[in-house]
Amino acid sequence: MKKCFSFPLAVSAILTSTVICFGQITGSPHDFSRESWSQGQICLPCHAPHFAPSDDNAPLWNHELSTATYTLYSSGSLDATLGQPTGISKLCLSCHDGTVAVDSFSGRTGSQFIDGDANLGTDLSEHHPVSFIFDDALAIRDGQLFPPSTSPSGIAGAGGTIQADMLNNNSLECSSCHDVHNTFNNEDLLVKSNDGSALCLTCHNK
Repeated sequence: MKKCFSFPLAVSAILTSTVICFGQITGSPHDFSRESWSQGQICLPCHAPHFAPSDDNAPLWNHELSTATYTLYSSGSLDATLGQPTGISKLCLSCHDGTVAVDSFSGRTGSQFIDGDANLGTDLSEHHPVSFIFDDALAIRDGQLFPPSTSPSGIAGAGGTIQADMLNNNSLECSSCHDVHNTFNNEDLLVKSNDGSALCLTCHNK
């Protein structure tokens, strides 16, 4: 269920009203609380309240990371420089590449592996590239991308640019299009609806 809150926000000494709408992880594809291996908890498979291994990309990260080497997307029209997934995308792939069990957390080696379309495998050549710098220079080189520093994201309740709302340290990651916590209550955990390819056309000038 989507929830909305209205609260006053002072901007440049002018009192305005901002409305923030968000979904919730409860009942979403990342709600594992009903799985026997989750200890009845939603957060624990990914986050630990205490003594979690250190990871700069997520607070109190608790899940085993993948050591896989990936086959990357390749195209003659690609102007970005690609490398192996890093950062937030590496965290996503700790379940979604299918090499690490989803119940491998809190130092345990699990046995429940992701399946179906959610299992991306280690061949990412047919998936949108991730972990590359998306800046205005890339947009100019490509000629068919909107400059992220000035182009609006169109994400409800955010109101910023692509760079501010969708990139992580100027890098495009899985989290640029998907929100693991279901903040926006969209299909496939998208940060905005892709009806009419709206999400794709946020960055791609077609």
